[in-house]
Amino acid sequence: MWVHWRLLKFGHWRRGNALEVVCLDLEGVLVPEIWIGFAERTGIAELRATTRDIPDYDVLMRQRLRILAEHKLGLKDIQEVIAGMAPMPGAREFIDWARERFQVVILSDTFYEFSQPLMRQLGFPTLFCHRLITDDKGMVVDYKLRQKDPKRQCVKAFHELNYRVLAAGDSYNDTTMLSEADVGVLFRAPANVIAEFPQFASVEEYDDLRREFIKGSPRDLTL
Repeated sequence: MWVHWRLLKFGHWRRGNALEVVCLDLEGVLVPEIWIGFAERTGIAELRATTRDIPDYDVLMRQRLRILAEHKLGLKDIQEVIAGMAPMPGAREFIDWARERFQVVILSDTFYEFSQPLMRQLGFPTLFCHRLITDDKGMVVDYKLRQKDPKRQCVKAFHELNYRVLAAGDSYNDTTMLSEADVGVLFRAPANVIAEFPQFASVEEYDDLRREFIKGSPRDLTL
């Protein structure tokens, strides 16, 4: 019965009636890296590190929390920098294009406490991310992951809901999501990530990402 259901579903997809969701990373794909922007504003070079440099997210976040504490920088300081940030050129147009053709969900390792100004500029797409924990003085003392390996778990959940998944990300923390997806694309990824994961198509421009998603869909889509 399981085989029969899978074959029926595959045939349904092949006829162009696929249910498809696009899963996108946020930072590095749609908006600049928040922590790099904060590092530039504060002059603290250590805060420039991202998952492109440190694949273990907990190690990266513990480093960030230590630096914030050492320099007595709180959530408000980070939010002030984010308020002056904007999406990458072409990102809003890409989101609008994708939402006309797919369901779209942003899967990010950012935090809801950071996201509001940037989500507003992107038209408030659905965002799954994490939470920061602050003390009564507004100092960031910890963080809470939504779940372990959250991006991959989301893709698995969408598969359970009978969606095909097309995904794009730029860094180490996106690779399990890309592996789990039906179509996985690296977008503006650094050379070390591209070299380590040659199984994924790698593109630099939104038009090329559109083409990869069109190519990966069984439906008759256009640019």
